[in-house]
Amino acid sequence: MIGTQPTGAIVGVQISAVSHEGLSVSINGKPGRLAIITEDGQVVAAGKEVASEAQAVAVNCYRNFLQGKGFLRILSKPIQPCSDDARI
Repeated sequence: MIGTQPTGAIVGVQISAVSHEGLSVSINGKPGRLAIITEDGQVVAAGKEVASEAQAVAVNCYRNFLQGKGFLRILSKPIQPCSDDARI
C-alpha cells in the first residue's frame, strides 16, 4: 500500500485528482462523469456528487491510516438517487 499505486488500467480513461479541485475523469481526452451503477445497469448517482464522495472517502481513509487508528474502513453516507433528468 505504501508507494505509488499502479494506474492506467482502463484504456482511454484518465482519472485525475487535484487537492483543491477534487476528482475528475476524461475519456479519450473528453470530459466524463463518475457514476454508481447497480449490477443490473441502473444508474444510482452520477456526476460531481459521486466524485466528491469518492474523494472524501479516500481522504478520510488515508487520514485514519496516517493517524494510526485501528480501523482502515471508511463508509460514506448514502448518496441520494439521481432524478430522471440527471440520468445518463
